[in-house]
Amino acid sequence: MGDFVRVATEAGVATIRLERPPMNALNGQVQNEIGDAAAQVSADPEIRAVILYGGEKVFAAGADVKEMAEASHARVMELGAGIQGAFRAVARIPKPVIAAITGFALGGGLELALCADFRVMGERAKVGQPEILLGIIPGAGGTQRLPRLVGPARAKDLIFSGRFVDAVEALHIGLADQVVPDTDVYAAARLLADRYTGAAPLALRAAKQAINEGLERDLDAGLEIERLHFTGLFATEDQEAGMASFLEHGPGKATFSGR
Repeated sequence: MGDFVRVATEAGVATIRLERPPMNALNGQVQNEIGDAAAQVSADPEIRAVILYGGEKVFAAGADVKEMAEASHARVMELGAGIQGAFRAVARIPKPVIAAITGFALGGGLELALCADFRVMGERAKVGQPEILLGIIPGAGGTQRLPRLVGPARAKDLIFSGRFVDAVEALHIGLADQVVPDTDVYAAARLLADRYTGAAPLALRAAKQAINEGLERDLDAGLEIERLHFTGLFATEDQEAGMASFLEHGPGKATFSGR
């Protein structure tokens, strides 16, 4: 447990909770604790899905501007490497990850949400990459993950203007996957996470890696990645259990051990 980032687990779902009032600003310590939390949930075989959550009022309003404004160039180099490393650890969690977004997810806050597989937004939530208004650009994945999600033109508009996006537009452009009442954000994310807790964890990990790695390569390379993951799963107990259960009981009845 860190001072500002906590992990709570219930029924196979881990919640990585940001707790740095009032706005969950992502200073160096928070970034390190996010990386530690990602490593923790990645390594725990009992955890089958993960929720990123900043609380009922705000997801994360971005990096700690005061810390950055006072930092030397050498310190900014450290901070940049640190936040990218922490967020990369989140993006590589080998399990389904859902960002539950209330209030603001701005700058680094949105970049953290972009590391998730799915984003559930409250009706009054707002997201954006306002770094351009500070004379800088996103430095924790915004220029790379955002265009891969919403397309280069839409990403350029958001990054070039620094404007905020409401939940309706976020859903329209694919930045959000669900929009629900603000009070229901965590519950909706939990329902989504629960959908995956009974699935074969090794197959889920392989599917996530195949999709993510394949998107960074051409189609032929992606198909080879898929083939290797597909054939590799035939060395697992889960594959044997899943196919035996299908033949005896039909689909959706297997219990998987993660081995």
